[in-house]
Amino acid sequence: MPKIKQTAGRDSLGKFAPEFAHFNDDILFGENWNNDDIDLKTRSIVTVVSLMASGITDSSIRYHLETAKKNGVSKKEIAAIITHAAFYAGWPKGWAVFNMAKEIWNEESGQQDEKAQHAAKMIFPIGRPNDAYAQYFTGQSYLAPVSRQQVGVFNVTFRPSCRNNWHIHHAKSGGGQILIAVAGNGYYQEWGKPAQKLYPGDVVNIPAGVKHWHGAAKDSWFSHLAVEVPGEGTSNQWCEAVNDEEYLALE
Repeated sequence: MPKIKQTAGRDSLGKFAPEFAHFNDDILFGENWNNDDIDLKTRSIVTVVSLMASGITDSSIRYHLETAKKNGVSKKEIAAIITHAAFYAGWPKGWAVFNMAKEIWNEESGQQDEKAQHAAKMIFPIGRPNDAYAQYFTGQSYLAPVSRQQVGVFNVTFRPSCRNNWHIHHAKSGGGQILIAVAGNGYYQEWGKPAQKLYPGDVVNIPAGVKHWHGAAKDSWFSHLAVEVPGEGTSNQWCEAVNDEEYLALE
């Protein structure tokens, strides 16, 4: 049985809650998921039903539905599993989970193909769904830490039409951010200026205090490295979302 390795706890909470990160990555996934007493397919089914029964219908159950598919649960099987569980866990919960499962088993295969094609264009990993910052994004993004030493370097991947909110990198001195486009096509825009199209190899230097946003083009996946420029008193201020009317008007 393939071994499960998880880093989500340390990626999202490593500094803030190291014990929780340890329990999540090393105990829950490292030991429990790798216990050979039951196979991964069965574990996925149990996990999906448990989350459904608890009324969890956010990115957590989506992740485990995707994992269930990877672990061999077929479309026919997941339909039967959700139907059976709905009688005991609640019919509205069944509807909510079916809406996710329908996307994953009917449409996700095509999206996964697109994701794989995009990943093949670059040497950096796409990483995991960027759930920790999902509230600051329109659409689905992914995050892969490339380096946490000396300066932070992260590969950020956006599905087509995904973009982050307007935001500002603050610093008493130094600070700011550097973007290096590595795959696909995207945009960068500073407040009060026209948006600029980004292609692989393009570099954007963003000084501290500049309000801006960045993300994918409407018809393309997009990945860039985000380099955190060291500074004193650094912080991020998240602002309003880029509205659909302005975004869709971009060429």
